[in-house]
Amino acid sequence: MNGRILHPAGLRFAAHYGAFYLAFGAFLPYLPVWLETRGLSPELIGIALAGGMIGRTVLAPAGAAWMDGASRRRDAIVGFAWAGLAGFLLVAPFRDAILLTIVAALAGATFSGQIPLVDAFAAWSSRKEGFAFGPARAVGSATFIIANLSAGALIGQFGGEAALVWMAGGAALTVATAHWLPVGDRQKPAKGTDPLPLRLLITRPFVLALLASALIQSSHAFYYVFSAISWQADGIQPQMVGALWSTGVLAEIVFLTLSGRYLSRFRPAHLMMIAAGAAVLRWTLTAFSPPLAVLFALQMTHALSFAAAYLGFLRFTSEHAPDRLQASTQAANSALSGGLALAAMSAASGIIYDYVEGAGFALMAVPAAIGGICAFLLLRVRTP
Repeated sequence: MNGRILHPAGLRFAAHYGAFYLAFGAFLPYLPVWLETRGLSPELIGIALAGGMIGRTVLAPAGAAWMDGASRRRDAIVGFAWAGLAGFLLVAPFRDAILLTIVAALAGATFSGQIPLVDAFAAWSSRKEGFAFGPARAVGSATFIIANLSAGALIGQFGGEAALVWMAGGAALTVATAHWLPVGDRQKPAKGTDPLPLRLLITRPFVLALLASALIQSSHAFYYVFSAISWQADGIQPQMVGALWSTGVLAEIVFLTLSGRYLSRFRPAHLMMIAAGAAVLRWTLTAFSPPLAVLFALQMTHALSFAAAYLGFLRFTSEHAPDRLQASTQAANSALSGGLALAAMSAASGIIYDYVEGAGFALMAVPAAIGGICAFLLLRVRTP
């Protein structure tokens, strides 16, 4: 996944990552704020986000099967981009709490369902075309920061409704850049011997890799759902919440940009073990509502708790899954890490926050630690 930084295909993926994360950078921290503005309780906010993750669990594998079996890989991403835009436009008129919860979950599922497809397509293209994956993906992290800061400022000025306007605008740009991606033609459509990656995914190495990724990534659930609400309850202004999120993503940008040059010697399991250790430290200390300066320092560990786990599984898939199943194996990880596991932890987070508020961060250290154990066990087994 190393190669040239400036490459026509790499620039197209960079543009698409930039557009997608311009919307996602408001979606992830501020959708709960927007839902709270519309009158949803913490429990319903947790259910809405969990519903979106469960929906992604269904949609992402379906999209991956589409991509892995199609003659043009780009088509699946274009379809999901249009569906995501439609979701944000359809959610705007709803005021009823139950209907809003349902429609918000559908919007989240369609929009976030494209993530594993883009990652798999970009990783495949980086090997085929010879461009560096990390810097292209880092552009998305950079626009995530822009969205954090800008949407946070707009929310502080105009209220929570500004979040939806930003998300819809970013989704429209995502549609435009999806059509600009390389077509991803195959000489022959992927058919035949292994239509589903079932046999691959039930081997011990893939089970351990999936569990490690899912447990570490799902430990971020409380952060994704309630960090903005919790920090504002502690007196932190919306603009500063955006700055806190941006600090974490800035560290992520540096990590991804330098990953090809300095991290090639690390095995995927090593990266996930590092991520687990960082997550345990991060969530344990964040639970104590530390001073703002300490909170900024803890946010920098996002480069490890999230990005190292993300890159670890992506590299594991790239090294051990056949080309015809790249999207499907990545979607399986997304269905578990960003779907079932994250949905369960998000729903639990709503209950946890209702009882202990920001102290609930500490409970997220538990799945992270178990994920680290799975990554350690992965080092001890032979991979296919």
